[in-house]
Amino acid sequence: MTEKLPPVRTAHAEHAGPVLFYDGECVLCNRTVRLLLALDRNGVLRFAPLQGPAAQDYLREHGLPAGDFETLVFVPDWARRDRPEFRLRSDGVMAALRLCGSRRADVLAWLRFVPHELRDAGYRLVARTRYKIFGRWDATCPLPRPEWRGRFWE
Repeated sequence: MTEKLPPVRTAHAEHAGPVLFYDGECVLCNRTVRLLLALDRNGVLRFAPLQGPAAQDYLREHGLPAGDFETLVFVPDWARRDRPEFRLRSDGVMAALRLCGSRRADVLAWLRFVPHELRDAGYRLVARTRYKIFGRWDATCPLPRPEWRGRFWE
């Protein structure tokens, strides 16, 4: 039995490669995305807010909570998005860092040696308090590099 692919907006329906869904209203999450953009030398990562249609469709298709914006979802290959191969929270961050291909990303990825349970406990603690500590993202903030605009989906 084949699973039905989520309805995808035409701009990225044919994309093959990794996609990272993040909380588009979180300052910390947006800063993390900007860091990943800078570290991703090959420009392979694509990004979309969890609140957007592409992420919402994906979450529902895979039985993930569509209203849980305290997580991060890494999809290793959008062309195979029907497979449940996603990574959540700290595992998603580690997967994204490994793809970046820079020494700085490798240094940050040392966290993979911290046990998964501890990483996710820290992730959840920060996620619960992120708006209080970091605030909400001002969507009018421009990207530092215009060429990054095409790497974002709705």
